[in-house]
Amino acid sequence: MGPSCVLAVSGTPGTGKTHLCAELALHGWSVLSLADLARQHGCIGAMDEKDDAAPIDVHRLADAWSPPVEGRWLVDGHLAHLLDADGIVLLRCAPAQLEQRLLERGYAKGKVQANVEWEMLAGHWSELMEFEIERPLLELDAGSMTIAELVERISAWVEAGLSGPSTAEQAAAAIDWLAESSN
Repeated sequence: MGPSCVLAVSGTPGTGKTHLCAELALHGWSVLSLADLARQHGCIGAMDEKDDAAPIDVHRLADAWSPPVEGRWLVDGHLAHLLDADGIVLLRCAPAQLEQRLLERGYAKGKVQANVEWEMLAGHWSELMEFEIERPLLELDAGSMTIAELVERISAWVEAGLSGPSTAEQAAAAIDWLAESSN
């Protein structure tokens, strides 16, 4: 990669984005929180009592934010794939495992169900295709890999120049929890 590399680390809440970013920070990456960026740019709304989350106007944020031009950066957040970045790391996690993680975090039952359904239906892939986001992407099943394996895969991908199939080609071969649950 050139003088700068910005990766969007995205995935359903509970897939391990923040844990992965903390580990990659030990390997020389700088981390930006999507929520912090939204606050800095005035793109975050008031707390929604129903789902205990503050909505982020990610489209406004995408217009307001410019990626760093030097260094190795990670943008950590479940909407990070919608921001300008050199590549996207999309973390996935088996729905039953994700449900357990979210319950352990103390999420309300409705919020757990909404996030598990989002993961089950590959919601991130729907957004990638709907908004025609075409940039290098690495999809990883974070629930079946150790943190060291995740770091190794991402490091190898970056060293290889973020090479791989197009987003559309990867979407056709994406992790499909619905197909796996019917087997």
